[in-house]
Amino acid sequence: MLRTFYDRLCKAEAVIAAAFLILMVALIFTGGVTRMWGMPLVWTTDFATCFFAWACFLCADVAWRNDNLISIRLVADRLPKQMQTVVTCINYALIIAFLIYLIWTGLRLSYVSSARSFQGIPWISYSWVTMSLPVGAALLLITTVLKIRGELLGGGTASAEARR
Repeated sequence: MLRTFYDRLCKAEAVIAAAFLILMVALIFTGGVTRMWGMPLVWTTDFATCFFAWACFLCADVAWRNDNLISIRLVADRLPKQMQTVVTCINYALIIAFLIYLIWTGLRLSYVSSARSFQGIPWISYSWVTMSLPVGAALLLITTVLKIRGELLGGGTASAEARR
């Protein structure tokens, strides 16, 4: 049941990330066209910025889960298999510590900015933008925990575990 929920979450995350990227491009294009016509819609850039913040973190998790982020394994690949596992787990532990820090500071930032309006629009709180940080970091944390679990259980099958 938990596996099914996680699979659905991963699919929803990818769809939402793609939708935010498409909306961002559409809003920037619309803003440019209306500016060219002499009737600029200044709010399009503001909302595109919000969608960009969310898309960055959601796309980062999708890429991390599918091992599509850049990595340099020049030194680690020359180590014995057991040492490779140790180095990988240390890297994941550092990533986990950083993500926990991002979640904590992101939640604090969202709380502090809750009274602030987003780009002067009184009915939208700036917290809608700043929540992209802790939510994205939490999703990345889940993926990283699954990767470290896969590394410890399967010895190098971290990406397969995170995708399952």
